[in-house]
Amino acid sequence: MNASALPIDAILAVVVVWFAIGLAGVAALHSTRLVAYGLFPLSALASLALAGYALAALPGGAQTAILAIGLPGLPFHLRLDALSAFFLAVLGLASAGISIFAGGYFRAGEGTPPGLMCLQYHVFLASMAMVLLADDAYAFMVCWELMALSSFFLVTTNHRIPEIQRAGFLYLLLAHIGAIAILLCFGVLQANTGDYTFANMRAQHLSPFWASAAFLLALFGFGAKAGILPLHVWLPEAHPAAPSPVSALMSGVMLKTAIYGLARVTFDLVHTPIWWWGVVALAVGLATALFGVVFAAAQVDMKRLLAYSSIENIGLIVVAFGLAIVFTAYRMHSLAALAMTAMLYHCLNHAIFKSLLFLGTGSVLHATHERSLGKLGGLMRYMPWVAVTTLAGVIASAGLPPSNGFVSEWLLLQSFLFTGALPNPYLKMLAPVFAAGVALVAALAGYVMVKFFGVIFLGKPREEKLSEARDAGALERLGLAWLTAGCVLLGLFPVAVIEVIDPVPFALVGRGLAQSGHIGDWMMLAPVTAERASYSPLVVLVATLAIVLVAILVVHRVYHGRVRRAPAWGCGFPAGTARMQDTAEGFGQPIRQIFEPFYRMKRELPTAFDSHPRYRVTVEDPLWAWVYLRIAAATDRISRFVGLMQRGRISIYLLYSFITLVTLLFLTQA
Repeated sequence: MNASALPIDAILAVVVVWFAIGLAGVAALHSTRLVAYGLFPLSALASLALAGYALAALPGGAQTAILAIGLPGLPFHLRLDALSAFFLAVLGLASAGISIFAGGYFRAGEGTPPGLMCLQYHVFLASMAMVLLADDAYAFMVCWELMALSSFFLVTTNHRIPEIQRAGFLYLLLAHIGAIAILLCFGVLQANTGDYTFANMRAQHLSPFWASAAFLLALFGFGAKAGILPLHVWLPEAHPAAPSPVSALMSGVMLKTAIYGLARVTFDLVHTPIWWWGVVALAVGLATALFGVVFAAAQVDMKRLLAYSSIENIGLIVVAFGLAIVFTAYRMHSLAALAMTAMLYHCLNHAIFKSLLFLGTGSVLHATHERSLGKLGGLMRYMPWVAVTTLAGVIASAGLPPSNGFVSEWLLLQSFLFTGALPNPYLKMLAPVFAAGVALVAALAGYVMVKFFGVIFLGKPREEKLSEARDAGALERLGLAWLTAGCVLLGLFPVAVIEVIDPVPFALVGRGLAQSGHIGDWMMLAPVTAERASYSPLVVLVATLAIVLVAILVVHRVYHGRVRRAPAWGCGFPAGTARMQDTAEGFGQPIRQIFEPFYRMKRELPTAFDSHPRYRVTVEDPLWAWVYLRIAAATDRISRFVGLMQRGRISIYLLYSFITLVTLLFLTQA
């Protein structure tokens, strides 16, 4: 290793600690107490150390190292630069809260023994860190596959349930299809040199055709891991199947490794983006975001709802990524920096608030043993800590000011406002359509989050057993509080966050927001100029609190004593129950009607002769039937044909050999 590579050495030490914690878990295979209260809190401290080292390395230059742990002549080349340091910081900050929560969450008797789960969990963490450090295709693919395998075992923790088995195998299948595309991308980038180090790939100057081939392969390969359309089908199945801390880690962090891979290939290894790449990314990203939010609105399973919400947020990130490509292709570096800052900021925000939401659902699931929104309700009075912290994540996911989710979406919309300066008239015409689509997605996301929080925590309990629900334990509360604090601080101090992020766009597009001009002060964010647009989260917060305080004072002082309390009107039906509250199905019905062409719906209708009539609507993904079932049917037909050829008779095989030899002789003579 280089003698000066202190930050990369420290980050590798954290990776070693994670591996050691995993091995310690195997040594204490069935000791739930040691794993939960000893190893997972220690892992959270290692995550904090990783975040600290990564943030310290962000403003510095690139550092390299070589690990002689691969095959002979194929060592692991590692590199720590601004891009990898940022995503390592995202990994550390999110996993710190998830790991401390996991210490209070995991129980004995939930499928995989706790010690083995500890090994799988920490191999998953370590492999993600190594993916972000890899500086050659060999190291990258080894760590990428290790990440896929460890997360597969975590998804199938309750492996005795057939639905979880199917979800795990679907995830593994899509992961390996994506890995093949990534490997082919690296094959194109090395340009027949035989040198698969990223340093060699940076030195190549590919023709537009081969550069485009590499980009499209990267978009397909990393898109399969990120969950972009139509490669998203594994995500709504795997996230509900996995334990909640694992879902949080996969949605909050693992999906971002795919975004890292896209940014690494497009802006670092290819380094000559073409404008139409950005249009493709914009179209795919917007379709993914709209698809995800529309299907999230129709879900009745709280973890599937959050899984589709993750698809929506990944779509928004890809939209920002596409806009950064367009601006970079036309040498509009300041605007490219703005779009890339929006992309990176939303990566960080989504890692924090979506992890928080998945952990909140995990606490609800443990307290109630229910995932169906139709059987929940009124939990705020029994689980106030979980409700308040989850509310912070809901506000952020809905993109409401002054949350962190609003800042990144506001920056993205600000980027669209400057597309009028593009020299391409067709892009000028399409940009407002994309901007309107992003605004629609943001509005629907707010609708989805109101449904999510309202049905679970507000109203009255829909089942009697919900009155026995208990709030989160001490370690779970600490993890929820950590992520809640992240949502608050990232929302209230955006200028400070952008100044930390700024070395990444500067390294990739040659310009950063802070380095190209004044972006505001601790109170006011002005990404271009204060005259064009500015935003002050502290002012919004103070104004909101003032309005709430005035409303409370008016109610208590002006109308005090004039309020008459009476039972709510029951619409003329005296036997009203909690089951008659607005349900998740009823809440999502307007969206189902407006976007009905998006869905593949099955209705179970009652008849007049049913003793127990019921009405049920099942919403399915049409792409599953249109694409994947047809591929499966074609594969089955091909397999049957190949099976017919393999009769197991020596005479048939000799005939095949004879036909092959005759064909080869004929081709040789020709």
